Amino acid sequence: MVVVERKEKIPQSCLEKLTVSIQDDPYIQVMMAGSTLRKVKSRSWKKNRYFRLLEDGLTIWYKSRWAGRGHSTFSVTDLEAVREGHQSEVLLSIAEEFPAELCFTLVFHGRQGNLDLVAESPDEAQAWIQGVRKLIHKTQTMDEKERLDQWVWDWFHKADKNKDGKMNFKEVKKLLKMMNVEMNEDHALHLFTMADKSESGSLEIEQFVFFYKMLTQRDEVWKVFQDYSEDGEKLMLEELESFLSVEQHEGEQSAQHAQELIERYEPSETAKKQGAMSLDGFQMYLCSQEGSIFKPEHQDLYQDMNQPLSHYFISSSHNTYLLEDQLRGQSSLEAYIQALKRGCRCVEVDCWDGYDEDPVVYHGHTLTSKILFKDVISTLKEYAFRASEFPVILSIENHCSVEQQKVMAQYLRQILGDMLQTTLLDGQVPQQLPSPQELKGKILLKAKKIGGLEEYLDETCTDEVSDEEEMANCDAEMASTEDSPDKNSKAKSKMSRELSDLVVYCKSVHFGGFEHARSHAKCYEISSFSESKAKKLAKEAGTDFVQYNTRQLSRTYPSGLRTDSSNYNPQDMWSVGCQLVALNFQTAGLEMDLNDGLFRQNGCCGYVIKPDFMRDGNTQFSPDKPEEREGYKPLRLSIQVISGQQLPKVNQKEGSIVDPLVRVEIYGVPQDQAKDETSHINNNGFNPVWNETLDFTIHTPELALVRFVVEDYDKASRNDFIGQYTLPFTCIQPGYRHIHLLSKDGTAIPPSSLFVNISISELT
Repeated sequence: MVVVERKEKIPQSCLEKLTVSIQDDPYIQVMMAGSTLRKVKSRSWKKNRYFRLLEDGLTIWYKSRWAGRGHSTFSVTDLEAVREGHQSEVLLSIAEEFPAELCFTLVFHGRQGNLDLVAESPDEAQAWIQGVRKLIHKTQTMDEKERLDQWVWDWFHKADKNKDGKMNFKEVKKLLKMMNVEMNEDHALHLFTMADKSESGSLEIEQFVFFYKMLTQRDEVWKVFQDYSEDGEKLMLEELESFLSVEQHEGEQSAQHAQELIERYEPSETAKKQGAMSLDGFQMYLCSQEGSIFKPEHQDLYQDMNQPLSHYFISSSHNTYLLEDQLRGQSSLEAYIQALKRGCRCVEVDCWDGYDEDPVVYHGHTLTSKILFKDVISTLKEYAFRASEFPVILSIENHCSVEQQKVMAQYLRQILGDMLQTTLLDGQVPQQLPSPQELKGKILLKAKKIGGLEEYLDETCTDEVSDEEEMANCDAEMASTEDSPDKNSKAKSKMSRELSDLVVYCKSVHFGGFEHARSHAKCYEISSFSESKAKKLAKEAGTDFVQYNTRQLSRTYPSGLRTDSSNYNPQDMWSVGCQLVALNFQTAGLEMDLNDGLFRQNGCCGYVIKPDFMRDGNTQFSPDKPEEREGYKPLRLSIQVISGQQLPKVNQKEGSIVDPLVRVEIYGVPQDQAKDETSHINNNGFNPVWNETLDFTIHTPELALVRFVVEDYDKASRNDFIGQYTLPFTCIQPGYRHIHLLSKDGTAIPPSSLFVNISISELT
């Protein structure tokens, strides 16, 4: 491909735009001048650190006065929010020492811990609070062009080691290593010389933009562009329409969409006036969210939310209070906040008797720390409906005495008020569960209950219930009798009438078998299954399990042996219709990738409607025999893995460059479980090209998840993880698409992506 030098003046980086708009802001000026802030980790760990905002307007730099040349940095793009005052457990613990007007908390995306800070004056605290909020807003509202400019500036800033605003060839060579690309020195010098218009032996920012543009030219995108451009310079409106119709499978809407894309992504005003799109605009569209693999129309709330609760998969957390493992981990309110922000709609609370008649939450009989039940409920009130307006199920694992259960009931009523659903919606005993729509903004208590909804609680009703709900350390794998208690010697536990009365639509009961459930079970009764019990039932009676889950809610949870807070594969449970598949949200990895992938659709509201064949009470669907269901239509998925862009380095050692490969994994019913991978590319994480096609047959598309994983190949040991992206098969856009990779933690790692061409067809 020939590099075409453009005559128009290349705009400076996003830095110029950013600093022009914010340089005069008094808050930003304070941040750029720098401040001594107290970093707080605990009541006993409080140390001064010097913080300042760097010239790029996005990097926050800090160091200890005694650390010599050592320092740390983080980007504003890593931040999600700023909390003002004592809004963290750490800052609350030192509230008497430092007033609220001096305190603030920087909240990071993903699972990274918060940064708690104390300023020396209220004015300084406000400068950082308001300044960081403005910068977060700026980064969140950047368009594609501004993001690209920002990446260019970031590289220039990293490469300019002596900070003279210029970059010599020695710095360029180091930059190429940092960018994860192996390049012949002669070719690198050739690009450098082309960019060095002034022949000064160094590049200023404007010349560096040209160098970066040559470096990031995408031959594979150019070839697609050439296939539809008659003159090779631009796509006229009809040519773009043709591309959208033929390659992107857009059909009738391609004409209107073509015009919209030109307006949205074409940087050249001249091309816009001609109703045309340049290569730059074309590449910008392909790299945008509209050009991504995920159907834009599935990102917002698009599903019917008026079905019974049992007809949805519901994002669910296990031992929500833990930030780490099950034995010594820290119990934290922050863990609830993080889960709820991820769209989790079912959180778990393990309640135990505390001091001074104040119930506590922790993992019983372990060294995990304790938090107050009332603080958990206050946190729930604050954060329950920030990410989603649909109902939250509060799963109570109750180990408290009757006296402290009464205290729990009191807190629930006082703190949650009208948020807590304590009555039947229409005063009638339901034949089916209410819908998420009907329960918007409501919190449902899932716990044991004295009697049923049909009975009036009178003097003849006992306050004893069978203690058959899951217990803290009981599991089938640990010789527990939880799943098959001795019918003649059921353990009895006292239940507070006050707490029992708060349970309406989620009464916890022991599972007595599918036959018993068919003839006796009520729609508001919910059973919990250990992962081993659920897998056993799925294998032995898959269709029965699917039918059971059309009428009632079921919750599955990890084995008690998973003391490291590892997870099981949720797909096994979703395939038989289990709604509340509880995972350890604090543990990153494949299982949480699948959970995030499933719930990425439908506005990330935490509810995804089950396929129609899993909502019919008479369904004969069995995940082991998908071909036997009515309407069975297997599909062929063909993925051409074309290229990768700016993959992150795994090993930060200087000179280390990745050898990337791409693996595609399918998760779904047993017949759909499959994986295949490309070969690896040596020494190129910057712009590797594979051009390899991977083919799959999908028997039950409605339940399939597709996971793209990029790894650094290592012939001597296990490959290192680079990035991944997981989405439901039904949310895939066919055609030429970019896949924007996520970190192991599930956070974005721009501009890292894969470029693919996807074809979906009926199996013939």
